[in-house]
Amino acid sequence: MADDLAALEDWAAPLLAKLEPSGRRALTGLIARELRRSQMQRVAAQRNPDGSAYETRKPQRRTVRGQQGKVRGKMFTKLRTAKFLRVRTDAAGATIGFIGRAERIARVHQFGLRDSVEKGGPNYTYAERELLGFTDAERERIKDLLLEHLGGS
Repeated sequence: MADDLAALEDWAAPLLAKLEPSGRRALTGLIARELRRSQMQRVAAQRNPDGSAYETRKPQRRTVRGQQGKVRGKMFTKLRTAKFLRVRTDAAGATIGFIGRAERIARVHQFGLRDSVEKGGPNYTYAERELLGFTDAERERIKDLLLEHLGGS
């Protein structure tokens, strides 16, 4: 994947160098918003960038007052919102990432790290679930947006 991004950067760098800083900033903002939208959709679909499904959660064992654990919804419902998945742009580039406590949660799941389940609770090694990453369709969309922007200039 890193090779694909490097190839895209090598291809786009001479074209971007011809743009004014304000034009580059507008373009990076457009690309970043598109990428954030597609990342949100992919996380909502519970898919890794390669198209594979996220590893399912471990079943709950606790019962409350004799009841079985309640049915849990999809993972990362709040994490994938624009409140936590932020876009920062300038003339040099764009950044899409999580902020605050959401950043720590996302990092643990992105890389499959060990973290506490709850404050003061037991530690657990979480499965690797790639929240951020480029799909082939996103790489193509970046190229298309770049060409559209340069063609319209």
